[in-house]
Amino acid sequence: MPPPLPPFDLDLLRSFITIVESGGFTRAAERLGRTQSTISLQIKRLEEGLGRRLFQREGRSFEVTPEGEQLLIYARRLLNLAGEACAALMEPAVEGSVRLGTPEDFATAHLSDILFRFARAHPQVALEVRCDFTANLLDSFARGDLDLVLCKRDAQGGGDGLRVWREPLVWAASPRLLHLAGQPLPLVLAPTPDFYRHRALEMLEKAGLPWRIVYTSSSLASLQAAVNAGLGITILSRDMLGPGLQVVDAGLGLPPPGDVEIALHRPTGTVPKATELLADHIARSLEQR
Repeated sequence: MPPPLPPFDLDLLRSFITIVESGGFTRAAERLGRTQSTISLQIKRLEEGLGRRLFQREGRSFEVTPEGEQLLIYARRLLNLAGEACAALMEPAVEGSVRLGTPEDFATAHLSDILFRFARAHPQVALEVRCDFTANLLDSFARGDLDLVLCKRDAQGGGDGLRVWREPLVWAASPRLLHLAGQPLPLVLAPTPDFYRHRALEMLEKAGLPWRIVYTSSSLASLQAAVNAGLGITILSRDMLGPGLQVVDAGLGLPPPGDVEIALHRPTGTVPKATELLADHIARSLEQR
């Protein structure tokens, strides 16, 4: 008799991945809209079924075990394949085009693989992706120039749209940065109406810290290059810390920048099938990361 298959319940795997990606059981519960006790019970079931410890817990902290790291690779593959199978087997061939708006940094860090898998499942759908600031994307969406938009918002503020992502923000700088004590903090920021610019200046004003903007650009690559060169400090999502950048420690007295949420805005009422499929695919894929 062949050995029994392990308990690869997709819902359990989704919770497992979310814990790892979000950095904790509490954050995972918030992202999945469940209680922390439910998430803990799911991981207990998964560990008991596998006969392996996936997390090493010490108080409130935890680390992923080597077995957990190994499972993470396969869990992502399984969930991606399940999504593709649903799209290929349960949906008829769809044609059309979808205009998607998204912040540049989020598209760079998280969307390429998601859109690739959608295009593979629906090769007759043309995707038009526009990267811009949140305020501009929402204006375009209100005018009907975009079919779907992914927008940044305060993690505590709620608002319209479906929350599909949440991640911490950090103050980032290069080891080359030269900042003299008592001098205004040199800032590298995108222009108005960038969400991170507003967050950075608001936090510094509340903390009573002097600042000056030394470099402005609407290009993410240009901002990263300026920070890497040591021109100043910027605020980024943790996932966007590229080579040469590091989180600024508490030595400069900077206030914690908090978290940012990404919300998916989709039209109300009847929408083209291609738009509906892409919206569902994005929401489902981001839940699994």
